[in-house]
Amino acid sequence: MRVILNGFGAVGQSLAGLLASRDDIYTSYGTKIRLVGAGDSGGGACLEAGLDLAELVRTKRERGTVSGCGRPADPKEMIRDLEADVLVEATPSNYVDGEPGMTNIMTALKRGMHVVSVNKGPLALALPSLIEMATYNGVLLRFSGTVGGGTPILNYAKNSLRGEHITSFRGILNGTTNYILSNMEDGMAFGDALADARSRGYVEADESLDLDGLDAAAKLTILANWVMGMKVTMPDVRRTGIRDVTLQDVRRAAEDGSAIKLVASCDGSLEVAPVPVSRSDPLCVNGTLNAISFTSEHSGTQTIIGRGAGGIETASSILRDLLDIRRAVAG
Repeated sequence: MRVILNGFGAVGQSLAGLLASRDDIYTSYGTKIRLVGAGDSGGGACLEAGLDLAELVRTKRERGTVSGCGRPADPKEMIRDLEADVLVEATPSNYVDGEPGMTNIMTALKRGMHVVSVNKGPLALALPSLIEMATYNGVLLRFSGTVGGGTPILNYAKNSLRGEHITSFRGILNGTTNYILSNMEDGMAFGDALADARSRGYVEADESLDLDGLDAAAKLTILANWVMGMKVTMPDVRRTGIRDVTLQDVRRAAEDGSAIKLVASCDGSLEVAPVPVSRSDPLCVNGTLNAISFTSEHSGTQTIIGRGAGGIETASSILRDLLDIRRAVAG
């Protein structure tokens, strides 16, 4: 399987390291994954025989770009011209117009390449259209790492609950805000909790993505489309972030046996908002954990909990999607 990886930040580097360490992929799954192209904001590198993964990571760390490792190439031209089976789209999420990921994904699909995306921007803005484009071109679009990182939330709802009619769901989909709110439960003021989260690298460079609920809204949109069969985009989500949550709000909820959580919900309409969640509810997780509860017509409510982010966790989801594509293509 020939793969182009566009985006070589923490997730891309973790994927390269994961592939380099997994010499059992061929023996276990009957496929050899070969990275024939890699690109980042500083340029790109390609090699039809496959790039040296360790050298890629080393070059990135030393120079800040993969350019110079293998044959120089423009990332956009690689997607347009290089012979490959799959594009892995891992550039930063952009919720304004989805670029550059939107163009990258559309170019690959039109070329007849399968796509694995951990970039939420294009999917939050145009997932129904991108699914139609993939179907029209006879290729697969996979994106399990966009919701829950390494925790297989999308796969669980789609496969483990196959045959069920999911009527609604609600979840804690952003680990950063959950960490901040958990610290506030321990008495830390919002500003101090935010500073602590920043110091641990949990907060996005654009903190509004976390604090104003944009990240959670993007994930909610993806879930609603993929799991519920809706045709919605981010503007359809009513969204309130956590900036106005006070220690008084947190303490008042605690007196009632609850905790304030940023909850994304789909129950006819889509909403992201900080609300009290009972401590007896399995959804009431602390720290950076994510949790989501699916309510089905016959099997009731089931909750899945796991780590929602992290380079290696998200890289594991990319590998899972690549192997899923290999299985589907093989029939």
